Amino acid sequence: MSLLSIFSLAMALFVLGVTPGPGMFATISRSLASGFVPSLGVVAGIVTGDIIFLVFAILGLSFISQALGNFFVVVKIIGAAYLIFLGVKICMSKPVPAQHSNDKKGMKYGNYLTGLVITLSNPKVILFYCGFLPTFMDLSSLSSVDICIAATTVAVVLSSILVFYAYLANRAREFFSSTRSVRRLNRTAGGVMIAAGVAIAANS
Repeated sequence: MSLLSIFSLAMALFVLGVTPGPGMFATISRSLASGFVPSLGVVAGIVTGDIIFLVFAILGLSFISQALGNFFVVVKIIGAAYLIFLGVKICMSKPVPAQHSNDKKGMKYGNYLTGLVITLSNPKVILFYCGFLPTFMDLSSLSSVDICIAATTVAVVLSSILVFYAYLANRAREFFSSTRSVRRLNRTAGGVMIAAGVAIAANS
């Protein structure tokens, strides 16, 4: 890959990352509700899903996403239901002031699975890698080194954006010290998660 190709990919990924979507909302909601560390699991899942679609596009497997349209609808419904479940769980969780919460306890596989399912069920991501990306990059000519560079670019750009959002959300969370304010924060974060799930389900 040339430097121009890497830069073009990075810019396209930047636009994809900063555009509001289920992944961004899930990352912010998890950081608001549970803290910075748990949100990193969501970010890791999102990045993994993006790399999976990148590999699909590079290997010329975009037809799979089209041929298995019904399968992706099922994945979207499952992902939507899971997001709604998490949103309800956050809304009903016992409010714990940020100063007394332990972020390390939140680094669970469930957060990673949340991010992965969200990405695999996000039509915007599918369209980007299987539709838009091949229009400005000759994916068939990429070498093994090029594929590694592309995957690294995806991981670095997307994780940087999402981690930044998670950090800002966690900083905002630290201002909520009373049980009452944390309860309101949880309801807000849970509401955003539920709304994202409903949006995915509505587009299924």
